[in-house]
Amino acid sequence: MAAIRAGQLGKKVVLVERAELGGECLNRGCIPSKALIHASQLYHALATEGPEIGVNAPGATYDLAATMRWKESVVAKERAGVATLLKAAGVTVLAGRGRFTGPRSLDVEAADGGHERIDFAAAIIATGAVHATIPGFETDGEQVLNAWELLSIPRLPKSMLVLGGGVSGCELGQFLARVGVKVTIVELMPQILPGLDPDLSRELAAALGRLGVELRTGTRASALRRQPSGLTLEVNGPAGPEQLTAERLFVTVGKRPASQGLGLEEAGVVVDPKTGFIGVDAQMRTNVPHLYAAGDVARPPMLAHKSYREGIVAAEAIAGRPTRFDFRAMPSVVFTDPELASVGLTKEEAEKAGLHPREARFPFAALGRAHASHATTGWLKVVGDDSSGRLLGVHAAGGSVGEFAAEVALALEMGATVRDVAQTIHPHPTFSEALAEAALLWLGEPMHVARRTVPAAGR
Repeated sequence: MAAIRAGQLGKKVVLVERAELGGECLNRGCIPSKALIHASQLYHALATEGPEIGVNAPGATYDLAATMRWKESVVAKERAGVATLLKAAGVTVLAGRGRFTGPRSLDVEAADGGHERIDFAAAIIATGAVHATIPGFETDGEQVLNAWELLSIPRLPKSMLVLGGGVSGCELGQFLARVGVKVTIVELMPQILPGLDPDLSRELAAALGRLGVELRTGTRASALRRQPSGLTLEVNGPAGPEQLTAERLFVTVGKRPASQGLGLEEAGVVVDPKTGFIGVDAQMRTNVPHLYAAGDVARPPMLAHKSYREGIVAAEAIAGRPTRFDFRAMPSVVFTDPELASVGLTKEEAEKAGLHPREARFPFAALGRAHASHATTGWLKVVGDDSSGRLLGVHAAGGSVGEFAAEVALALEMGATVRDVAQTIHPHPTFSEALAEAALLWLGEPMHVARRTVPAAGR
């Protein structure tokens, strides 16, 4: 995104890429994982909800190899699209590994060992992140896998332990469970999806339980034994010491910025010694004014859409445009079933900020579209400030909630009130109607659930 935007603004741009165009999201993250998730949802739906709604597919089977071929075709098409966009923007792509040799020079080492020097007026560091590791739990690509390796797994194991109950662990753990793998998720924190609204975590935990996924929250992994026949994970949780066995282990305990080995010292760029993040200002400038950083290497949250925007801001700043990275709401979506979306403050966060929050939750069971789509599990919760009536946040679990998270982000960016949302006409029948209905419920003026409370004054 940074290279494309800089090219659009008339800059002469060289993009140095050591692997595939599109980075982790396109090649080893967002896109391939969603392809696998979609395939597993289709397969699972045939067996579970299909007969109830008149869709019978006796003998339906899941072909992992065919799914992997389809996933690779999706990634290849997207990657080709990126190449086309770069070409249209006049960007020169140079394959190789880049390393700064000074504040205005870069050495690029090609795959054949050749070297090329690039002198530049400005540079954007957008190297992303790499998987965090734990001593004793190192991945080997066979028995112990990281997310990149799991996304290309050649054979489904009978059982899989998942170390880490974050987004990747829950999304891919659910994928495996849908296609017949026995899954156990081990999470150190008291809830899966740490940091997310606790109600969303509980909703997903219930859904995972219905799939047969075992959860061990508040549980620390202490040791791993690898045998030819499988693995034994020693853990200590609320019930005391326990030994968990499985054929394979998926380790997904977070990521760290890919800021090492870039020659940042030679360039004079300061890196946080504890976190590895490169410090930046609102225009993505590092401490060296003509050097910029964007995406996972610069700061959390490690989200693709956050990174995209940062890259655009960096390019516009280099071009002298009035720009800055400034936001009130960062949408977050977890592509599980139910899908989870979180935008803005939770009630607890709002209370800590000195506000006067109040919640209202609207159930999907009261939505016509949810019944027609056989997807009545879920809800949408509005958080509003009781003093001003201002919308503070929205958190939802259910069908397609990620598709209208941007509407919430826009409302928050515009300083909308809960009444503004309630009075916005939403198309019928859609899942997005839950947003307006929850806002009405918050106001004490519900239309599709029984009214139970009288609205407070001032709204």
